[in-house]
Amino acid sequence: MVDLGQNNLHGNVPTWLGESLSSLLFLRLRSNSFSGAIPPQICNLSSLQILDLANNYLTGHIPECIGNFSNMVINPNASQQALHVMEYRIDAGDLGDFMLPNYKYSLPLVKNGMEREYTNNLPLVTNMDLSSNSLVGEIPQSLLRLLGLQSLNLSENHLTGNIPSKIGDLRSMVSLDLSRNELSGQIPPSLSDLNFLGYLNLSFNNLSGRIPTGNQLQTLNDASIYMGNFNLCGPPISQECTDDGPSQSPSFTSEDNKDEAGDGQEILWLFLGIAPGFVLGFWMVWGILLFKRNWRIAYFLRLDNLFM
Repeated sequence: MVDLGQNNLHGNVPTWLGESLSSLLFLRLRSNSFSGAIPPQICNLSSLQILDLANNYLTGHIPECIGNFSNMVINPNASQQALHVMEYRIDAGDLGDFMLPNYKYSLPLVKNGMEREYTNNLPLVTNMDLSSNSLVGEIPQSLLRLLGLQSLNLSENHLTGNIPSKIGDLRSMVSLDLSRNELSGQIPPSLSDLNFLGYLNLSFNNLSGRIPTGNQLQTLNDASIYMGNFNLCGPPISQECTDDGPSQSPSFTSEDNKDEAGDGQEILWLFLGIAPGFVLGFWMVWGILLFKRNWRIAYFLRLDNLFM
């Protein structure tokens, strides 16, 4: 294991890691200031079970060769792994060939949205965390080869395109975080095939369409999983899908329609009752004044007295 996490290292991710440590099982470089692209030499670490490059300033695309990690293709067998841990703590500066070995048997990892310390069960874990960088492009299809991958965190990048349609092939997946990217299109129905999935976060993307249901997704009914995707619809969020028929506002139901129709009819009958009476009364007064000369004279004299 190489753990260089939470130092003040900067520059590019060193290529010698992939050239000299081909049998490396665990690589943790998170929370530094590494920049530039993920070097393709990292893909030479075919025995990797844990790759943690989170919280750096990495740019560019996720290399297609990221699917070459054979220990993530099948579930690791603890009885076949010998764990040799070397943790390096360097105050600051570029990472060269300077190494200070310190043996231990634990590693902090972020899984299910929380950081925890893995010790004796570490050889059983497969984890890839590239979150909180500035990676662009689409999620590589080669990731779908990593059938033993248990935790994948690509959140807080600038990834675009669709979620791979066959992501349900990753049957060992326990934790999946693709939040805060620019992913678009529909959520693949195959996501419901991830029977061990206990943590899912797809929030703040540009996803659209109906949210898949069934199988394991039935247990993940938290609306916050999908928040910030304004074109999604269906449970567990409140937005109904238009192909379910026209939706009505909760404050305007069919009962409201009946009440409003009844109110309109009452107003109509009231108007029909008042209007003829008004017309009849109006013409009765003016008819009398028109045909009764003495009443007409008295009426206009009364008006003159009012305004003088």
